[in-house]
Amino acid sequence: MASCHKPDEVTLQALRDIANKLRVNSIKATKASNSGHPTSCCSAAELMSVLFFHTMRYKTDKPRDPCNDRFVLSKGHAAPILYAAWAEAGFIDETELLNLRKVDSDLEGHPTPRLEFVDVATGSLGQGLGAACGMAYIGKNIDKASFRVYCILGDGECSEGSVWEAMAFASHYKLDNLVAIIDVNRLGQSEEAPLQHNLETHRMRCEAFGWNTYVTDGHDVEALCEVFSQAQQVKGKPTCIVAKTYKGKGIADIEDALDWHGKPLPKEKVDGLLNAIEARIQNKGKVLHPQLPQEDMATLCFSKTTLSSPPSYKIGDKIATRRVYGKALVKLGESNCRVVVLDGDTKNSTCSLPFKTAFPGRFIECFIAEQNMVGVAIGCATRDRTVAFASTFAAFFSRAYDQIRMGAISQTNVNLVGSHCGVSIGVDGPSQMALEDLAMFRAIPTCTVFYPSDAVSMERAVELAANTKGVCFIRSSRPETAVLYESLETFEVGVAKVVRQSDNDIVTVVGAGITLHEALAAADTLATKGMNIRVIDPFTIKPLDADTIIESARATGGQIITVEDHYMEGGLGEAVLSAVAKEPGITVTRLAVTGVPRSGQPRDLLDLYGIDAKHICKTVHQLFGNKDCT
Repeated sequence: MASCHKPDEVTLQALRDIANKLRVNSIKATKASNSGHPTSCCSAAELMSVLFFHTMRYKTDKPRDPCNDRFVLSKGHAAPILYAAWAEAGFIDETELLNLRKVDSDLEGHPTPRLEFVDVATGSLGQGLGAACGMAYIGKNIDKASFRVYCILGDGECSEGSVWEAMAFASHYKLDNLVAIIDVNRLGQSEEAPLQHNLETHRMRCEAFGWNTYVTDGHDVEALCEVFSQAQQVKGKPTCIVAKTYKGKGIADIEDALDWHGKPLPKEKVDGLLNAIEARIQNKGKVLHPQLPQEDMATLCFSKTTLSSPPSYKIGDKIATRRVYGKALVKLGESNCRVVVLDGDTKNSTCSLPFKTAFPGRFIECFIAEQNMVGVAIGCATRDRTVAFASTFAAFFSRAYDQIRMGAISQTNVNLVGSHCGVSIGVDGPSQMALEDLAMFRAIPTCTVFYPSDAVSMERAVELAANTKGVCFIRSSRPETAVLYESLETFEVGVAKVVRQSDNDIVTVVGAGITLHEALAAADTLATKGMNIRVIDPFTIKPLDADTIIESARATGGQIITVEDHYMEGGLGEAVLSAVAKEPGITVTRLAVTGVPRSGQPRDLLDLYGIDAKHICKTVHQLFGNKDCT
């Protein structure tokens, strides 16, 4: 290793003292809450001390300054030591640490961005490194800034495959501004971690994934100062520091002992244990302050991100909404240089490829690693550095559902776009058919769910998503469908369109995507038999325009039919049912896919599962006691 500046002994002792103060405050906080993970905090004490008071550059009074180094505590159960570090830095009052886990305190059991010094929520293990990759990628390739990204992982969470997806991503993109630290404290929650203190295997794994790797004593502040300094000099590779530590380090009779995960220390022993740790603090008078970052980035303030030109389609033209998605991305990219697009090696099918062609420097290929893709997208969106869109087959977002729900907890503004929805994709078969995605995304508390049904509404959905807070999901369709709306038609979140109506409509039919077009075909057929139906395009499934649906239902004798290319559970039909649940006299009949589907031609599958125009006609006739429509 190249030589590096060695801190003087006074500085090293100050770092040791800070580490022990962090231990003390972590133990006090978990004692006050009578819950938490003090032993997991203690193994990371020297790591946190050296990182926060020797290595990282940041403004202690402005944790979200864009120039600051970034820090992600992937082992989020060690939250008390993160809070203690920011108390030591002076950002929060030390007395506030005693409010850990109280309902009126933002010092939650695991870190969330309710706190200014937290960029992403952690605690569901294996996710922090993916988000850190997103931050590092933006810093290196978009901001082209000097800030560095540090992420502490537990050795136990390295059993998660998402960690290795992130390791592969960081190596592929040569993220030399990223440092991962594995806190190898040997013990998991219920038993020993798989490798225990086999540091050599940790090292070989990291090196096999293309990382510059150091093995060190995680409780030796001098050694830590050296390896962090060495990491700053490495070019072309991310760095991993494999740190041998002990769970409960410094706590007599508990250090390196099983069965102390997630437990506060015994109240009758706390004072004696704290006195022993405090006795190691020498307090020689040197106060450490982090270095300030380079001022090489400005705070961004996005105005509304708009399409560079309005949609330009003619009513009746046929085009798949997935293809329009790519066109809309290019228009957004033309108007805002901070739009970035991620994909999971499906860009020729999701149709995000035109964006890569137009803006290769803002396209991030994440390959077949959907968990990591979502995590990276969340990292890209932190501190409002980018407007991020990530796309794959909608079915594959189910792999990343934990990342998506943690994104909501992280207060992320990220846009996820899923293609190949429903049986209408045809011969590829059920493994590729998203039939659960609406239910998945409707369950996410911050999520807006768009389901555009033509080219114009798709372009506007992409534009609206770029400006909507929270997680956004856009469901795109594979079949070509007719343009329904004029190019200058306006769309709003939560506002439906009544696309067919008359004064004597007998039932309201709500469809979206392919089934909206089936409903319109059914309306044409029924009209020839003297039966008029009202047809609604909800545009967003969440929030749903309940007022328009209820008003239409009242005008059509209280009868609603929903038809969807999705399973019965959790989709459009259940959204409508929820919307009208308190309205007397309204009946909802649902047409949806039942059972696991099979391969076939789209038209045959729509018929087989009863969601085509013929079956809508049949349902209308059954409701009104007439013969089937053929």
